[in-house]
Amino acid sequence: MVNDMVERFNGSSDGGLAQRMGIVITIAEPGLVAATMPVAGNTQPYGLLHGGASAALAETVGSIAGAIHAGPNRMIVGVDLSCTHHRAVRSGSVTGVATALHEGGTVASYAIRIADDEDRLVCTARLTCLVRALPARETGQ
Repeated sequence: MVNDMVERFNGSSDGGLAQRMGIVITIAEPGLVAATMPVAGNTQPYGLLHGGASAALAETVGSIAGAIHAGPNRMIVGVDLSCTHHRAVRSGSVTGVATALHEGGTVASYAIRIADDEDRLVCTARLTCLVRALPARETGQ
């Protein structure tokens, strides 16, 4: 299931936000998801990595970690994302790593660390998700 999810995500051509931002999943396993994102194309007017781009990367890796936890018959819905930006980045790429803080039956939360190419801390984030049953139309019932 995890490998299929990563292949679908990385090979997606649906034009979704993560694809437009160049986010690529590099690690996906229970309780741990990592992805890279280029700085180029994801900057604010001063040429620095946009804080919203860091937030999108954080929510992406956290949500994928949550989806792995939820399994094929449940879905994850993000309800809270908090980001603290620590360092500006002008070039290269950043890597976001989500680790599980809590994975329960109704709530899952993840700590996300985003670092630059030299492993310097760029952003820390926390994502809280609700775990819900898939709607009947999604499960084929």
